[in-house]
Amino acid sequence: MPAPLWESLSQLDLAVEAVATETLAVDVGAFLRKTTVVRLRGGGVEGVGEDVTYDAAEHDRFPVPRLEGAWTLASLSARLDEVALFASPPSQPAYLDYRRWAYESAALDLALRQAGTTLAEQVGWAPRPLTFVVSTRAATLADWVALYPGIRFKLDPTRDWTDERWRELAGWDNVDVLDLKGAYRGTSVDNPADPELYERTATAIPGAWIEDPALTPETDEVLEPYRDRITWDAPIHSWADVERLPFEPRALNCKPSRFGTLERLLEFYARCEERGILLYGGGQFELGPGRGQIQLLASLFHPDAPNDVAPSVYNADGPRPGLPTSPLALEPGPGFRYDAA
Repeated sequence: MPAPLWESLSQLDLAVEAVATETLAVDVGAFLRKTTVVRLRGGGVEGVGEDVTYDAAEHDRFPVPRLEGAWTLASLSARLDEVALFASPPSQPAYLDYRRWAYESAALDLALRQAGTTLAEQVGWAPRPLTFVVSTRAATLADWVALYPGIRFKLDPTRDWTDERWRELAGWDNVDVLDLKGAYRGTSVDNPADPELYERTATAIPGAWIEDPALTPETDEVLEPYRDRITWDAPIHSWADVERLPFEPRALNCKPSRFGTLERLLEFYARCEERGILLYGGGQFELGPGRGQIQLLASLFHPDAPNDVAPSVYNADGPRPGLPTSPLALEPGPGFRYDAA
């Protein structure tokens, strides 16, 4: 991977004539999922990005900064350091990165489209077929496998999983990631440290990555023999966060929206390549163009990994025939753009 990834993009010119936003919403029963599409327009084309902030109310009070003018990607990013993207500090610090990513990805899309080129062409990498896994409830695995024998999964173990469920999972060889969600704080998916759950997770499916454990003296003792399978997601917003981990990982979950800026994301890609750290992608329940953009990034930088970026149609209803299967052949258009299914 070329080291100067950011340098290959930072001096791209873009002219912004107008800034607009569009709110998307889907009622998923347990909550109303909202995201906001950021639209930067200029020169007869439009660049888009998506804010995946999980607090629905933040999408109803969405200040739009003045970004009209002539920029490079680097100078527009510097401008975003100076403007208020929220009306007041959000409830989760991660939301600052999510919204920043919406503007940065929209700027990248606009700059590439105004230049008449694609992200792949600009960085000198060709997108490859994208391997993806499906996040779903363990109880439905058999129904999915019956329809799609080659399907692979990412699952979220919890302390209410029954012995029967664990025995069933022990018979499967198509679970790639077990996400303990122990690194989340103050969210609806917090999963406290549990040595018994961690022991069972590590031993029931020996080939699966173990993501985001909450390390305490008790859980660290349990997981010490399995450190080569431990990966991280929620704590990683920059390469500096990787350096702060208690031990160097073999693999990491890369969610672009967590990085906020293109510069931080591209440094992370390059550093992980240098250190031989494997990457796999993750999604944020995108409703709009953000899904295709993270699929495109995964197809460029880690296409053969257990990427949790399945087409959004997998999130609707349940197992049914006719869905796109892995690996997914992407045909990106100009800009930072892929229209995901």
